[in-house]
Amino acid sequence: MDTINVAVVGAMGAVGTEMIRTLEKSRLPVGELVPLDVKENAGKSVDFRGKTYTVKEAARGAFGNVDIALFSAGAGASEVLAPIAVEEGAVVVDNSSQWRMDPRCPLVVPEVNPDDLKDHQGIIANPNCSTIQMLVALAPIHRKYRIRRIVVSTYQAVSGSGLPAIRELTSQTEDKLDGKRPNASVYPHQIAFNALPHIDVFVEEGYTKEEMKMVNETHKILDPAILVSPTAVRIPVFRSHSESVNIETENPFEIEDIRKLLAGAPGVVLQDDPANNVYPMAIEAEGRDEVFVGRIRRDPTAPNSLNMWVVSDNLLKGAALNAVQIAETLHERSLITVRQ
Repeated sequence: MDTINVAVVGAMGAVGTEMIRTLEKSRLPVGELVPLDVKENAGKSVDFRGKTYTVKEAARGAFGNVDIALFSAGAGASEVLAPIAVEEGAVVVDNSSQWRMDPRCPLVVPEVNPDDLKDHQGIIANPNCSTIQMLVALAPIHRKYRIRRIVVSTYQAVSGSGLPAIRELTSQTEDKLDGKRPNASVYPHQIAFNALPHIDVFVEEGYTKEEMKMVNETHKILDPAILVSPTAVRIPVFRSHSESVNIETENPFEIEDIRKLLAGAPGVVLQDDPANNVYPMAIEAEGRDEVFVGRIRRDPTAPNSLNMWVVSDNLLKGAALNAVQIAETLHERSLITVRQ
């Protein structure tokens, strides 16, 4: 089997670190790992499959021997470096928001729309973490019953904002328990012991950019006819996003049939036994690859409607794992040219 060389851009960040860990367990026949990051991190080392690799600066000339480049370095870096990587011969899977709505770039969740990869022109976009977990759970329902409307409220972990936010939640919690006044710098308000209905910047009609990502990405990935009404909230949890999802379908369903459908869906684990306190929780999803679904119940206020609770590790399926799964699918479908 031909081996492939894989670069991780943003290798020292929260998601980049998870990408390397996920690659280590993946089916990809990685020949060489190329860890790339900002100039300040060049020279540091990364262990991968029994070898130690030196981090290099992410810049022009760094992709000359790379087959697939997994990017998690932010939209600004991706805007500059992704085209350079493609020019130097790599296929890019980008975790930022930079390319998601570009019509030339497939936006892919492998369990939902893997066939879109065949149309790639060098850059594939990884969707927003909240969109990924929601659509893994909803795609099987949409295929059978046709979803008309989604109302979703997200409860998102601070790791979605990177390592500085993780440190800030830790320090604020310690300060609060010590009777000190916590300082806020990552978020506009204290996040410890709080809930902030504010993720990313506010845009049109009072929604945030994070909320509009869920609308636009659902339309691009699943169906542009679906109505999506989102609210995104940041909560003091380190890892794993939770979502309250209400859907209305065109076709009638039985709740037990929905449970059976989800129990057999790829990437989904059904945890739906509330009588025995079994339902998805962030602390149990942490470090797991799957999307967990429970609290499935009919909505009595509208026809063909139901509620569910969806939880997944935002650094894994919401970011690193989805990117690696895209890379695996590209390789398995011979959608990349492997250098000899």
